[in-house]
Amino acid sequence: MKRVMAGGSALACAVIGASAWAMLAPIEPQSSKKVFEIPRGTWASRMRGEGVAILPDRIQLTLGVEDVLLLRNLDEVPQIFGPTLMMPGQSFQLPFAVASEYVFACTAHASGQMIVAVDPFPGTPPARLVWRIRHIFSGD
Repeated sequence: MKRVMAGGSALACAVIGASAWAMLAPIEPQSSKKVFEIPRGTWASRMRGEGVAILPDRIQLTLGVEDVLLLRNLDEVPQIFGPTLMMPGQSFQLPFAVASEYVFACTAHASGQMIVAVDPFPGTPPARLVWRIRHIFSGD
């Protein structure tokens, strides 16, 4: 019985230690850019009626961490994102300075639109903990 309790205590200490680190450690991004590519053949696949999921319907960014969206058009035809026409081989970089949810027209989506959700910087310890947990489970 003592062995089980000691194991439980060690686990509890590990969880508390990991939570404290997640709340107090600063968030240091690898890059401020989140990159997405529109692959070659996207438009042709759409014209054949194929339901190709090229880009996510919703992109999540965080101010001060990952707050620049970079789209690359690797397709053979121009693609529209928001008010921008991206020619084949062109890239489009869009920085965000205000936390909000943005809806853009996007020809790479079957629905014709894409949502970019920009969260505020996680400046408090509880916000950093929530941010880290969300990123663990979202795979970002």
